[in-house]
Amino acid sequence: MDARYSYREAAVRGASPVRLVICLYEQAIEDLRRAVIAQEKGDIEARTRSINHAFTVIAQLQGTLDMQRGGEVARNLAKFYTLVRNGLTEAQATQSTRILEQQISQLATVHEAWLEVERATAAPLPQSGPAQAGPSVPSRETSLTDWNA
Repeated sequence: MDARYSYREAAVRGASPVRLVICLYEQAIEDLRRAVIAQEKGDIEARTRSINHAFTVIAQLQGTLDMQRGGEVARNLAKFYTLVRNGLTEAQATQSTRILEQQISQLATVHEAWLEVERATAAPLPQSGPAQAGPSVPSRETSLTDWNA
């Protein structure tokens, strides 16, 4: 078993829903970076494999949206994921590293927003008693959506 796979598996076990979303974004970005490198090397098979995996990751992200409880944020994320998938289709058809890099940039921007959500929801609340151990659980007010774990 690959050490990197073992590390990821350990990181995912017990992770919060927000942390899982962050991990999926990181995977999609990594997939697309590999696709760019493969495209630059002329390795069409590796590029296709990487883009296809990114499609799977984006589908996982989109499939976990709770459209009823997530409201407008969930609808906006669904539109975003559709735009990313359309961009990936275009990049694959035209063999465009520029389009792949645009998708990486867009995913990185939303990834950063998820990191902010994680920081905001993990910040300890002021209290008069002893400090709580571990991060706080995201509330409905601070969570972008309710994710199915």
